[in-house]
Amino acid sequence: MEIEDISKNKKILIGSIPYNVTDAEFVKPGKGRAIYRLKLRNLYDGSTLDRTFHSGDKVDEAPISTLEAQYLYRENEDYIFMNTETFEQFHVAEAVIGNKKNYFKEGTVVQMTMLGERSIDVNLPITVDLAVVKSAFTTRSDTITAQMKSVVMETGLALDVPTFVKEGDIIRVDTRNGAYMERVTKK
Repeated sequence: MEIEDISKNKKILIGSIPYNVTDAEFVKPGKGRAIYRLKLRNLYDGSTLDRTFHSGDKVDEAPISTLEAQYLYRENEDYIFMNTETFEQFHVAEAVIGNKKNYFKEGTVVQMTMLGERSIDVNLPITVDLAVVKSAFTTRSDTITAQMKSVVMETGLALDVPTFVKEGDIIRVDTRNGAYMERVTKK
């Protein structure tokens, strides 16, 4: 692939390491070849890299694919998923999942980004419904602003919710920012 075809969010290989292009800047000096400055994020470990290319340079596109997978269970430091088409099970390291683990409960369906046979990212649904397992005790008082309290969800996620939410309630959580959206069912 020509460097001129590179844009933001393209996946490329440098050596044998896949990178996501987080920023691409084009500079045309007064004379000489055009310069392409790329900010890259390593898809294996999340580190960043700045690289400069000239017009006419070639780069390899990373063979990225996506598949739908269902979360089954956790085994030591790995999370076990099942491909929803082939029913084949595979392990994903906790390092790949990161803080997204706070939104997994048995049966959660996600979009998995794959590089060949290796999982490199997990894309969560926008919302998940989680049960409240621990709730702080609060007293009601007349206030103008909404009262909030801390709760712990079945996955270990801690977040602030309105005071009317009780232990055992199922609430909807936005996975993009970890915020309370609404109560789905009461205890």
